[in-house]
Amino acid sequence: MSRFVIASTRKSAGKTGLVAGLGAALGGKCGYMKPLGDRLLYQKKRLWDYDAAVISRAWELKVDPENMTLGFEHAKLRFMYDEKAMSKRLTELAAEMEKGRNHLFIEAGEDLSFGSSVGLDALSVARVTGARVILVAGGTDDRISDDLAFVHIWLNEPGVKFAGVVINRVQDPEDFRHTHMDRIKSLGIPVLGVLPLRQELNQISAGFVADRLFARVLAGEPGLNAAVKNVLIGSIGSQAALSEALKKEKMLIITSGDRSDVILAALEADTSCLVLTNDAVPPSQVIAKAAERNIPLLLVPQDTHETARRIDALEPLLSVGDAEKFSVLEKDVKAGIDLKALRKS
Repeated sequence: MSRFVIASTRKSAGKTGLVAGLGAALGGKCGYMKPLGDRLLYQKKRLWDYDAAVISRAWELKVDPENMTLGFEHAKLRFMYDEKAMSKRLTELAAEMEKGRNHLFIEAGEDLSFGSSVGLDALSVARVTGARVILVAGGTDDRISDDLAFVHIWLNEPGVKFAGVVINRVQDPEDFRHTHMDRIKSLGIPVLGVLPLRQELNQISAGFVADRLFARVLAGEPGLNAAVKNVLIGSIGSQAALSEALKKEKMLIITSGDRSDVILAALEADTSCLVLTNDAVPPSQVIAKAAERNIPLLLVPQDTHETARRIDALEPLLSVGDAEKFSVLEKDVKAGIDLKALRKS
């Protein structure tokens, strides 16, 4: 059994994607936990961490995502656990999640300091569980270099076993190695691998939009895995302007549900999904047409402006239906990560 804490220097560095890729590349059965949730998801009157829910479903762990996380609110955790009780509960959770598994991945919070006040930061979790730390560093070349120069001191703390760093989402991995690797190695930081920036990993799917907007799916459910490349607000004035706008590929179109003209035109184009605003349900024949073409109609109560704002703010997170993303992550990890180093006890 091997245990890894997946930590990052900054928020949204790609920790969950790395977990997915490593789990597939290392093989065997994998367990997962995220002690301190930072992406709250409320479903079925229960609080889940979004990342925990994705990994649980993708790996078919048969564990409720809520049981992979100790909590979300610092104040509540301080009330529930003192330092000794927190260590005990963390140890118990790790033992539960690794039963019958070859590898256990423990995903830390958004950065290295997150959770420090409740003993759930990455380094504290690593000390308590005996897991090796894999640090994910991402962003521009200079930002990665700055982060590693800043944090390498903490990676040599007593009781912390450091497996190495994964340089993630690099525009030109070969150029990065040539330009920065000597400097990083001079800091005594072992580099497990350099992974490329993949534009396909930054795309969202229709199903992801539905989940994040808490939308009601009126039709086209089989098409929820469709990728979205372009977003169009369907309040186009003239028919000619609408026809020109609909020439883009893999579109997400935001329009009121009472705009049957826009919806029908979109159903004849390369449309991944339509988000229908104002809780306006289109006529039955329009819904039937969408169902026939497997194009999701997603109904939301907000107006078009607010819906567009929310979609623009969406972070392209990994979701269960992203089979292509999971495949890309596995291939990149197999090609770019020193898996032999991770298999060492």
